[in-house]
Amino acid sequence: MASLWNNRISFSIFGESHGPAIGVVIDNLPPGEYIRTEEIAAFLARRAPKKNKTSTPRSEKDMPQIMSGVCNNRTTGTPLCAFIQNTDTHSADYNNVRSLARPGHADYTGAQRYQGFNDVRGGGHFSGRLTAPLVFAGAVCAQILERRGIYTGAHISEIHSIKDKAFDEIKVSRDDIVALRKKDFPVIDDAAGEKMTADIVKAHDALDSVGGIIECASVNVPCGIGSPIFDGLENTISQLVFGIPAVKGIEFGAGFMASKMLGSQNNDEFYVDDHGHVLTKTNHHGGILGGISSGMPVIFRVAIKPTPSISRPQHTIDYKQMMNDVINIKGRHDPCIVPRAVPCVEAAANIALLNHILDYPNFR
Repeated sequence: MASLWNNRISFSIFGESHGPAIGVVIDNLPPGEYIRTEEIAAFLARRAPKKNKTSTPRSEKDMPQIMSGVCNNRTTGTPLCAFIQNTDTHSADYNNVRSLARPGHADYTGAQRYQGFNDVRGGGHFSGRLTAPLVFAGAVCAQILERRGIYTGAHISEIHSIKDKAFDEIKVSRDDIVALRKKDFPVIDDAAGEKMTADIVKAHDALDSVGGIIECASVNVPCGIGSPIFDGLENTISQLVFGIPAVKGIEFGAGFMASKMLGSQNNDEFYVDDHGHVLTKTNHHGGILGGISSGMPVIFRVAIKPTPSISRPQHTIDYKQMMNDVINIKGRHDPCIVPRAVPCVEAAANIALLNHILDYPNFR
């Protein structure tokens, strides 16, 4: 089943964008972990739309109802089920596009895969709305990890060629990550963020959209997490990140730039510091070697495409009538997905890290 991820931790995401509710079932979480619902709410609030031109007008509280798996604020070890009600749907916006393939969307491919029975309202199960249960799962995993000193955070690295400062690949810290969480627009350089915001508003006013890049870092990850070949930490992070709609690429450390380096430039030399810790002088490997964490910060970047729903006439097809047509998309859409995708990327990283750290000999 496509919406079930089954590893050491397994979770299943269910629901459609305009159905009664969406949700998630998480299994194999360690028992006895204290869960703060207010921290989960704060994590989900960062994914929620903002009340300005940079975001969709769709507004839902996204307060998850935990149905099982938590008792007296602690995980029981049995499946944790939570659902989130859909309360602000405008399904009529999709009446005129039920058999029209919206460019950049999964309408046509979904119709072929599910023989035309898929729910097309708001994108159905393909919608970015389904990232809310993913963020819930990642928020739960974050609390378990942070209790052990492992913190994950992300920022908007780039929007439409406007760039933020990068994380310090060696010295990025818990404080850097916590500071970003407090910002409405998560960038390191606020001046760059203002330029990005203006560019998003410009795209909105032009009935268009923009994409960008998110940079994510996990700190205090112990050396030895992950496995080689098909069960590497990079593999797991990548699989979960690609569960976020609109993700088109991922790179770790130097990423594609490594192809332009000499081996002597790309290799990260090891040394032992004054405290007896094994470190590397640089971090082109992004904290992962051979699929296994090295003890350096885990750093990766994710490419997000422009929002495909734009309010301009576009050529398309009616896939039921098999004829050419023109589509005018109505509804409420983000002119840029990137800001709201930041906690989604963090959530994916948290799930991947906890999934692997359960095998760590010192996990308690």
